[in-house]
Amino acid sequence: MADPKVKDALNQVRAAAQELHGAISDAAAKRGGAVKADLEAVPQKAKVIMESIRSSLGAQEEATKKHLKEALTNLETAQKHATESVKSTGQAFQASVRKTLADARASVEQISEAVAEKRSADSKKTGK
Repeated sequence: MADPKVKDALNQVRAAAQELHGAISDAAAKRGGAVKADLEAVPQKAKVIMESIRSSLGAQEEATKKHLKEALTNLETAQKHATESVKSTGQAFQASVRKTLADARASVEQISEAVAEKRSADSKKTGK
C-alpha cells in the first residue's frame, strides 16, 4: 500500500509550486515597483518548495525522483532569475521576469509528472 504521507507531500509540493507560478504570473502582469516587491518574495518561496522536494526524494521511486530532480533544477534557476530581476531594470528586468515565469512553469510541469508517476507506481503495486 502506498504511503499516504508521501502522496500528500507530493500534492502539497505541487500546490505550492502552482501557487508560486501564479504569484510570478500575477507579478509579471503588473507595472512598476509593485512587480519588484512581489518578486522579492519568490526566492524564499522557491527555497521552501525546494526543501520540501528534497525531503521527499528518499521515499520516491526512481522515475518520480527524476522528475523531482528536474523540478529542483528549474526552481533553482527560477530563484536565480527572480533575484536578478529585482536588481535589474528595463529590458533586462522584463527578460528576467519571463525567465522566472518559464522556469516556475517548467517546475510545476515536472512536479505534476512526478505526481503522475507516483500514482502509476502505486496503482501497479496495488493492482488497480
